[in-house]
Amino acid sequence: MTRLILLTSGKGGVGKTTLTSNLAAALSDLGENVIAMDANLTTPNLGLQLGMHLVPRTLHDVLRGDTRLRDAIYPHPYGFKVIPASIGLNDLKGVDVGRLPEVSFNLLGKADYVIMDSAAGLGREALSALSASDEIMIVTNPDLPSVTDALKMLKLAQESRIKVIGTVVNRIKGNEHELSTGEIKDLLGISIIAEIPEDVNVAKSIAEKKPLIQYSPDSPAAVEIKRLATFLTGRKYKKPELTKTESLLQRIIRWLIR
Repeated sequence: MTRLILLTSGKGGVGKTTLTSNLAAALSDLGENVIAMDANLTTPNLGLQLGMHLVPRTLHDVLRGDTRLRDAIYPHPYGFKVIPASIGLNDLKGVDVGRLPEVSFNLLGKADYVIMDSAAGLGREALSALSASDEIMIVTNPDLPSVTDALKMLKLAQESRIKVIGTVVNRIKGNEHELSTGEIKDLLGISIIAEIPEDVNVAKSIAEKKPLIQYSPDSPAAVEIKRLATFLTGRKYKKPELTKTESLLQRIIRWLIR
């Protein structure tokens, strides 16, 4: 059965796109058949992050009726598939955002998971993406504006009777002024399913146009995203144990690159 999961927030800049690409990669590592779709039509970044922003056919072409959905699905070298959106401003012309649910439902049976990156805000584009999903994950940063906007999106999802999997708290720096996970849980009233730390390797992986899972699989954020992927599949995450030789080698490498 295909799970249509939307990553949404209500606020931009919380890390939905990065989480979309890396969750797709992590699920792929678990043997799942995954499609990552950029449902952010006005400011799409999924293709940019994955080095797939210059493909000949995009989601915009599908929504205009200019191409078939299957022709806008591209294999990523890491093992999952991607439906990128166009970064061209002119490609917004003639796009029917209301057809997003039609597109996602046509993916049923074609993958185990369809992970969708939502547009920020509470406008028509974000609401159409919400209607295109069966389940959502709320993504927030540990600050009051992010959590407040996340609460608005949560209420919309609950009113639409869309299943809410839980909250992903992203880019945790551990600063004193940040909201604690307990406070975020109390404000939103739903469980926190992942706590992803701020990780310098994220920016480096984006610069390399690779998923973090591929670029730095043992980095702190990558480990937590892998843990989230196993949670979605109902499995228990087991962090790989390093041998004594591997541990010593890693310590030497860390010392050399200081």
